[in-house]
Amino acid sequence: MCRDSDGVFEAFVDGAKAGDRYQYRLDNGDLRPDPASRFQPDGVHGPSEVIDPSAFRWTDHHWHGRPPGDRILYEMHIGTFTPEGTFAAATANLDAVRDTGVTVVEIMPVADFAGARNWGYDGVCLFAPSRAYGHPDDLRRLVDRAHHLGLAVVFDVVYNHLGPEGAYLTNFNQDYFTDRHSTPWGRGVNLDGPASAMVRRFIVENAVQWVREYHADGLRLDATHALIEECDGAILREIADHVRASAPRPILIHAEDHRNLAAIIDDPARGGWGLDGVWADDFHHVMRSLLNGDRHGYYADFAGTVGELACTIQRGWLFAGQHSPRWGAPRGTDPSAIPMHRFVVCLQNHDQIGNRPRGDRLNHVVAPESWRAASVVLLTVPMTPLIFMGQEWAASTPFQFFTDLEPGLGVHVTEGRRREFAAFPEFSNEESRTTIPDPQAASTFEASQLRWEERTVPPHSFVLSLYRALMALRLDYPALGASSELRGDAAALDDDTIAMRRADGDDVFWIVARFRTSGAADLGAIVGTREKSDSSWRVMLTTEDPLFAADPRPPMIDAAVPSIRFERPGAVILKRT
Repeated sequence: MCRDSDGVFEAFVDGAKAGDRYQYRLDNGDLRPDPASRFQPDGVHGPSEVIDPSAFRWTDHHWHGRPPGDRILYEMHIGTFTPEGTFAAATANLDAVRDTGVTVVEIMPVADFAGARNWGYDGVCLFAPSRAYGHPDDLRRLVDRAHHLGLAVVFDVVYNHLGPEGAYLTNFNQDYFTDRHSTPWGRGVNLDGPASAMVRRFIVENAVQWVREYHADGLRLDATHALIEECDGAILREIADHVRASAPRPILIHAEDHRNLAAIIDDPARGGWGLDGVWADDFHHVMRSLLNGDRHGYYADFAGTVGELACTIQRGWLFAGQHSPRWGAPRGTDPSAIPMHRFVVCLQNHDQIGNRPRGDRLNHVVAPESWRAASVVLLTVPMTPLIFMGQEWAASTPFQFFTDLEPGLGVHVTEGRRREFAAFPEFSNEESRTTIPDPQAASTFEASQLRWEERTVPPHSFVLSLYRALMALRLDYPALGASSELRGDAAALDDDTIAMRRADGDDVFWIVARFRTSGAADLGAIVGTREKSDSSWRVMLTTEDPLFAADPRPPMIDAAVPSIRFERPGAVILKRT
């Protein structure tokens, strides 16, 4: 192969066509797959297949995306979303997702990985959808069908590291990683050292591919705090600029970043990086601490009070520069100039479930009535809500950490996984740690597959009805959607109860949620200072409605005051008439 002035080796193969298999032979004689392969039909160690990305016949020409206010994200892992675990099976179930009220499907990473099962964050063939899920055109059919159903599709992508098996990219480019920076996965990606231009180009072209060749409506960039460079955020701005320029419609760029940096989602005119959203995990951490009393790890920074929750809803995240005991330093910056819709919040996601020892969901450990109250808050906040697959029916299945690496690596993954939880009291001895599911066992993966038959039987069917009702309200009333305002309106009424005000024009709502115990919530004082003296109120929804609770215990509501007497934890949505 000939080397050009940029250092790229190239050759033209006359007669090559779609479907052909090929490999590169390195100078030492080793055969390797194409590091930019579009498909690996026999896995990440085998030959690459030529794919013609223009051969697929798209039918989504009418599609223009979803506006910020009505985005409700649904995080999905292809391998466990259905028993079949394929793109085709996921496509067949998109109608059910749409009918719930979801508007954006966010797909966990599909870049090919070693073995038959993985979360996706161990990808090594970044341009190739995993053959474990199907052919690249199967993924295109999924996106095409989603667009016909009115669903936007966001792809989760990983640029901060490569997986531990099959990462042949470094055989071709030894400058891809650098000792100048380190991350939790080892050496940092070379974004600012010698030969970094080619690394940046590789990443940017990969991001563009998902939008141009798969019609993705956006990208979720994994762990952007681990994309370390001297000019912080430069690669994120570069990705956003190129991806947006490659599409005829608006494209979403979201980041996962625990630093709470307002610059990530601030406008470039003010020196921001210009991304459309960031996963704001403080909401989850406060909720989990409040509902379940979690205090280990990053939960140590959170008291889990209703006051913390109200503050988080008011400004998007809790830590805005104050000292973090866990970090031993200040964490976060002031988000007061950021529209609320740019904060993506959740009660659970793949990390917050799967990084627990047994992958238990929040609805597995809190009372159903508290779960319903928390769900109402999530789906009425001014931020952009994200739900994790199965959450809409309080799935009984866990989401556990699973891999299928070669045995020599796999044993270290299993040992490391169990060692990770040694500081937890319930896993303080080696015998107890052996009860943590083995990531390498097929049974761990199989236990994480959703059971779709649950949706039609109690108690899951009651939860599904609640989620459908909440999402319908959010979509029917712009006042309840993701907001362009710079501040949320929430207050702690007492140690167990929060009140939120949402308004748009003549539509005014008060959402009251009580998370623990029975008790009274008198809104008279707070509502009296905010509303007209002759305001009257209609009950739009309570979590004790017969559609949502198998054993209803309705709260006593005096709509004139208004005041609510909760017989147990729950939530009420009031609308001004």
